[in-house]
Amino acid sequence: MEKNGNESKQFYHDCLLKYIFVSNPFFMPFKCSLPNCRIFLIALFTILYCTNSTAQDTIRITDFGYKPGSLQNAVAYVKQALELCKTKKHPVLVFPKGRYDFWPQDCAEKKYYESNTVVIPFRRCPILIEKQHGLIVDGMDADFVCHDRLQPITIDSSTEITIKNMQIDWDIPLNAQARVAAVTDQYIDLAINTKESPYTIENNKLVFAGEGWKSPWWDAMEFDKDTKLIVPGTGDASCLGRGFDRYKAVEVQPGLVRLLFTFTRKPAVGNYLVLRHSTRDHAGCFIFNSSNISLDHINIYQTAGLGVLSQYSANLRFHAVNCIPNPKKNRFFCGHDDGLHFSNCKGNIEVDHCRFQALMDDPINVHGTSVKIIQLIDKHHLICQFMHEQSIGMHWASTGDTINFIENQSMSSLGIAIADSFQLTDSIHFVIGFKQEIPVALVPGNALENLSQTPNVHIQHCYFGSNRARGILVSTPGKVVIENNVFESSGSAILIAGDANEWYESGAVKDVLIRNNTFNDPCLSSLYQFCEGIISICPSIPQPNIAKPFHRNILIENNLFHPFDFPVLYAKSTFGLQFSNNTIQRSYRFQPFHYRKYMITLEASKKATITGNILKGDVLGKNIQLLSMPTNELKLDMHQGISIAGNGTFL
Repeated sequence: MEKNGNESKQFYHDCLLKYIFVSNPFFMPFKCSLPNCRIFLIALFTILYCTNSTAQDTIRITDFGYKPGSLQNAVAYVKQALELCKTKKHPVLVFPKGRYDFWPQDCAEKKYYESNTVVIPFRRCPILIEKQHGLIVDGMDADFVCHDRLQPITIDSSTEITIKNMQIDWDIPLNAQARVAAVTDQYIDLAINTKESPYTIENNKLVFAGEGWKSPWWDAMEFDKDTKLIVPGTGDASCLGRGFDRYKAVEVQPGLVRLLFTFTRKPAVGNYLVLRHSTRDHAGCFIFNSSNISLDHINIYQTAGLGVLSQYSANLRFHAVNCIPNPKKNRFFCGHDDGLHFSNCKGNIEVDHCRFQALMDDPINVHGTSVKIIQLIDKHHLICQFMHEQSIGMHWASTGDTINFIENQSMSSLGIAIADSFQLTDSIHFVIGFKQEIPVALVPGNALENLSQTPNVHIQHCYFGSNRARGILVSTPGKVVIENNVFESSGSAILIAGDANEWYESGAVKDVLIRNNTFNDPCLSSLYQFCEGIISICPSIPQPNIAKPFHRNILIENNLFHPFDFPVLYAKSTFGLQFSNNTIQRSYRFQPFHYRKYMITLEASKKATITGNILKGDVLGKNIQLLSMPTNELKLDMHQGISIAGNGTFL
């Protein structure tokens, strides 16, 4: 019987399947029927096609002739590879495992105004991912070694970018360290690794000289040689005491420097001083005007400023991004400043399984930028000014953004409006227009914040070691969850701030959950700005108004605290604060020193609840101080053994 065309094709197709699956002994154990064989073959061809397609989209730096470990500048090779990536549908840029060196030569030089970073004419960008989509950069556990002052990775105006599996470091870092070799009443001797931190002595002062730069030493942090903790009670008071900068330096021998001075505080012999010099002029990674960015399994050992700065970006994920000292180099320091810094971002920020140790500023900082009103032009237009020298030049608002008007003395909202226009007049000033009329109560000196540039934040399973300042700073009205972390910060573990008076970092919180965390005894072992408790809710409000609290709905529950000192919680200008079902167990490792002598201090707050907490050991204080608020604004569980200070009242 004659077959038509389609039947004929199917007949020959089935014959081919029979030959492959019946005649071939490899497939005989599967005993496939023709329909199943057909499905299997289609799946097999699909896998092979996809594998081949992915292979075609994979680009290796070594394909361009770069040899890892050669110490050759990799910048030009990376540029070629990134251009080729733009021609691929699913580009994967691979750095085969090894060492890759990055020098300023051949770097793209970009004009960026970077938040909390000094303003310089341009940033050097050896790896510039600009206007790309769907790119994966896989370092394959490679070592990225940087030279001079530069910004290793920049992601600009891009989407769906993944960076993973790499280490970032400097051979000659932008911090230095010295072992305390001798201490007397007349001098301190410091042993310095001259290969890692070359130095000179100029006008009797210690000056470090690196690859293309030179900078004088200006401060120090003391780290215990055994625990690698910042020595308690030192902090920003300086481990060498006030007036230490009047020292005179002489070189006893190469690598041994004598500091001549009657230091009012002396470090311990054998401990290490992290000698802070230079400034914050480049981030380790800068994510700008981008969305859906993922960083995964990256060790940031050193930077020329903030570790990862995310600015005006959305939907960011950080998994196993570690800002820690390089364990192979016996370093006691990590980055020059913050670890993960988020300025004016939106969408969702997720941080999980990250580690932070020995940073010279805060591990995580999430905030917006407040601006000051300089002049009311008319009922719809304002002239405003960026107030902090390291937060200028930003495209602060776009049409359609929701803007909050703030009375900066009480930090109360005077109303909101929708932005209609935005125009920078210079790097410091701008004109902004609104669809609605501005509030009649608004006057020059008040402030604005952009509510459209505010993210949700989820931080979990992270370790916050002994860093120079605090642990987490968070100022955003989005939903915030901080859970299952371990804190050993030398200052406050968590700071919820917000202001339009000092740093101009905005963001009154509306929904914060802090649960199932462990706060170990190194927390609050030194004083830094805003460190009023292990958890410090400390907005900069000159005249708090109890009728209009700044922060709202903060729930602190099921956490374990190991305080050695009095202050566990400080909260100013809050509504609906709950401190519940926490365990507070006294530690005796360090000596109490804090000027606050209360376990909990509440100031100008409403509807606070403290209930279900368990105190173990001789917890200091066991009391609550109320400032500028009546007792009926506090609901206190009478079974906790916590009293209101001053009258011994149990509520």
